[in-house]
Amino acid sequence: MAAPARPVIILAFAAVYLIWGSTFLAIFYAIQTIPPFLMAGSRFVCAGMIMYVIGLLRGDKHPPPNTWMGAFIVGGCLLLCGNGAVTISEQWVPTGLAALLVATEPIDVALLSWLTGIGPRPSGFVWLGLVTGFCGVGVLVSPAFTSSGGASSHVGFGIAILLVGSFLWAAGSLYALKVKHPASFIMSAGQQMLCGGLLLLLAGFAFGQYHQFDLHRITWLSLAGWIYLVLIGALLGYTAYFYLLRHCAPANVATYAYVNPVVAIILGTCFAGERLSPSTLIGAGLIIASVIVVITAQQTKTKMPEILAVIPEPAEHT
Repeated sequence: MAAPARPVIILAFAAVYLIWGSTFLAIFYAIQTIPPFLMAGSRFVCAGMIMYVIGLLRGDKHPPPNTWMGAFIVGGCLLLCGNGAVTISEQWVPTGLAALLVATEPIDVALLSWLTGIGPRPSGFVWLGLVTGFCGVGVLVSPAFTSSGGASSHVGFGIAILLVGSFLWAAGSLYALKVKHPASFIMSAGQQMLCGGLLLLLAGFAFGQYHQFDLHRITWLSLAGWIYLVLIGALLGYTAYFYLLRHCAPANVATYAYVNPVVAIILGTCFAGERLSPSTLIGAGLIIASVIVVITAQQTKTKMPEILAVIPEPAEHT
């Protein structure tokens, strides 16, 4: 395989850093007038169909029947539980705070990989990073859980959903290491988007969100957010991510985990009127520092770099 051009690598990193960081704001806009699960489900079904068609046009074969069950499980963990948690929680949780809590996923992956025997026991340096990360989470969530009633209770509920969703994302990421995938990463991505999107739509109907859907109430801003999430967030962002996994060290690709929150915080402050409290700044610093420590310390390991990329090729990342 020919070495990729340096400008292409730089553009791909810029896409993953900026696009995935901006999707938190796009989700915030989209769910203003589109029910959360229905918005996320339709987003991934459409993106998955586009990816699937692109794969067929490239001459890729249909995914083997024995890959669909794994795709539903991985898609359920990553898209239904992981992305679904972000989408639901942003009804109450500011976009910057949501991005910071999602950034703890590499910490969950490091712990789960050790507990399941996939990765090595964390070193003392990694334990320091893990403890720092949990302290950062504590600083971020304490205002919501120490206040009683009102908006704080809703924020606390959203934070709890995010933490559970991030944990299930990590579990699904590790499970994806063991399942069979189609040979084409484009077909694999399309397959998992379709499966996860269908599960999100089913969840939307199960929770009665179709009663809240009114085509005439959808604003142009929400529609623009949805289109951005399909065409830019899913298709362009994921393509850049897959490209980087093929040409760069996975641990380097994983650096998006501590860049995305910075982008999300800046955009949320500038365009969503979110305030940066002292606790948010302290918690952000602790979490980002901890993720840097965990990812950097594991670059010398033999197994962890692939795991800490959150989703190894050719599985689909959300």
